[in-house]
Amino acid sequence: MTEMCDDDLARLLWDYMRMGHELEPCEVILVLGSNDVRVAEHGARLWLQGLAPKILFSGNVGVLTRELFGGRPEAEVFAEAARALGVPEAAILLEPRSTNTGENIVFSRQLLAQHGMDPARFIVVQKPYMERRAYATFMQQWPGKDIRLSSPDLDWDTYPNELLPKEVLLPILVGDLQRIRFYPEKGFQIPQDIPPEVWAAYEELVRRGYTGHLMQ
Repeated sequence: MTEMCDDDLARLLWDYMRMGHELEPCEVILVLGSNDVRVAEHGARLWLQGLAPKILFSGNVGVLTRELFGGRPEAEVFAEAARALGVPEAAILLEPRSTNTGENIVFSRQLLAQHGMDPARFIVVQKPYMERRAYATFMQQWPGKDIRLSSPDLDWDTYPNELLPKEVLLPILVGDLQRIRFYPEKGFQIPQDIPPEVWAAYEELVRRGYTGHLMQ
């Protein structure tokens, strides 16, 4: 692994995190909140393509969004972005309490139940490098559903921006891979097979010092 540059190692992790699901019509598009409004816009475009009658935005204020969104819940900011693209109010559901991925699922499940809904099929929308974590968490917290993951179609080289430059994003990517490995034993996610070359890339990036997002 030492002959590979940081970008090559990061691409191995990035490509593993993306699920590559083929989307089909569902009952609810569930958009998980974050600091990346491109996720909301992607979810809105899926709704505009007619892939679901309802779109649910989930997320409260997080560490990365407290200042960015002026204290507003991520769900509200994301819904605003969807309305700007033409999604009507009648199609939108808001879950503004959750502060992590597990709560995204649990609280969204509660909200849908309050509306008399128990959907069998979902499209779950998240950042590209968090697709697999979102999948594993959903299947742990709400098993038995048919879910397809989706995210903005951006790779390691095109995703970073001023808000999340590569030097900030890379430790987060490394930390997310660590969580894929260890969260199942904590009951947070279902297990996921990690190919040896992906885990070796993770270990090399840790050795190179990208440890700022690791669990202690």
